[in-house]
Amino acid sequence: MADVSFEKALEKLEKIVEALESGDITLEDALLRYEEGIKLSRLCQEKLATAEKKIEILTRTAKGELKREPFDAADDAESKSSRSRSGRRTGSAKEDAESDKDLLL
Repeated sequence: MADVSFEKALEKLEKIVEALESGDITLEDALLRYEEGIKLSRLCQEKLATAEKKIEILTRTAKGELKREPFDAADDAESKSSRSRSGRRTGSAKEDAESDKDLLL
């Protein structure tokens, strides 16, 4: 289910809600649909959180320049703490440019 797009997951979730609200399904079917709905809801929340994080990667500085930050969930906390200590990125300019390009793809 993780490979389902946000839009498809949301569409399935809406159909499940409609079916549950209709009251025209059995208890067993309602429970199965409810369980699937919970899974879809969590998937949508995860995809939204990921999208929000990617949006936060590109922020404007006080001078109006783009400020890019890496989006590696595993390294996120570590890279933030190292940048706050040093005030700059730790990779080479070429690595940073390649990383930034990958983020936008």
